[in-house]
Amino acid sequence: MRNRLHKEAAKSKDNKVKNPFPLDRKDRLILNEIQRNFPVTHRPFLALARRLGMKEKEILERVQRLKESGIIRRIGASFSARSVGFSSTLCAAKVPSEKIEEFVSVVNSYPGVTHNYEREGDYNLWFTLIAPSRKRIEEILAAISRRTGVRPILNLPATKTLKIAVDFNFE
Repeated sequence: MRNRLHKEAAKSKDNKVKNPFPLDRKDRLILNEIQRNFPVTHRPFLALARRLGMKEKEILERVQRLKESGIIRRIGASFSARSVGFSSTLCAAKVPSEKIEEFVSVVNSYPGVTHNYEREGDYNLWFTLIAPSRKRIEEILAAISRRTGVRPILNLPATKTLKIAVDFNFE
């Protein structure tokens, strides 16, 4: 299984994911703090530095290194689509292997795509899509089908929202 939105993790000869560099105590403190307590202020890294007893420049350098290594994929807010008036859905498609790269490129060209994963099985490409309305989601899925020739694309909107907080404890 590969995540098609982000770089693949570095792998060793035995195909196990390897850490590109060891995390020291300060890296672990930063990672623990930014998962749930990222400060919303005009100088968030200064606020983190004060909270963790470090210098702002050091926080910035460490976060940049963690981002470049792929340990941090992104730093940003996560919103509930429904609470801001948008619709979201999970989509699945049967994409022939020779069309995967093209399909992924087309899907990822839409700003409302938040995840896009290749999986094993008949429905081998799964992605999430957020748009202002269910009608707009249907229009986007129809456009993706037209542009790629892939049909059908399953539209699987959630009937119930379950959120599980996934925080990694780096200590």
